[in-house]
Amino acid sequence: MNERESLIAFLNYIHPLPEEVMEEFVDAWKPFEASRKQLLTREGDVENYIYFVTEGIQRSYYIKDDKEHVIAFTYAPSFSGIPESFITQTPSLYYLECITPSRFLRMPRQQLEVLLEEHRSIERLFRISTEQILIGFIHRHYELLALSIEERFKTFLQRSPHLLNQIPHKHLASYLGMAPSNFSKLLGTVQL
Repeated sequence: MNERESLIAFLNYIHPLPEEVMEEFVDAWKPFEASRKQLLTREGDVENYIYFVTEGIQRSYYIKDDKEHVIAFTYAPSFSGIPESFITQTPSLYYLECITPSRFLRMPRQQLEVLLEEHRSIERLFRISTEQILIGFIHRHYELLALSIEERFKTFLQRSPHLLNQIPHKHLASYLGMAPSNFSKLLGTVQL
């Protein structure tokens, strides 16, 4: 499946669009590539693009007390970017970095705004997608506050086991809200 077909399948999964609207919407996405460790968005930048990941893994993180804290990972097929900065056009509070070489389709905010104004079905798709992102963030927040480190580790392994060998363990430990040493202990003791 090529990048265009992958995007169409992903969009149809969220909310099918009429064929002519889908064509116009998909045509607005342009290919973009980034290298390993390339920053797509820096803290303080305003996010001007929405990305659709076709290859690679990215992480969003902030720095506090000279320590990186991972907020989320994105990988194919999914949207990526700094959602609140993109939506509100305010400076980002964190970074978006490619962990691996990555390929995307991306669209500038101005072009999305035009399409949202022209097509109610695209506006609905964007709303549903935004709701799904919000639900994901709420679930993640709940996990960090309500689950023990072992429960967070097991939940992560059930949801995204393929990331275990693709992302440095220090980033996974940060994402799960635990020290790298605890992550290593759990990796050695929890049944995979």
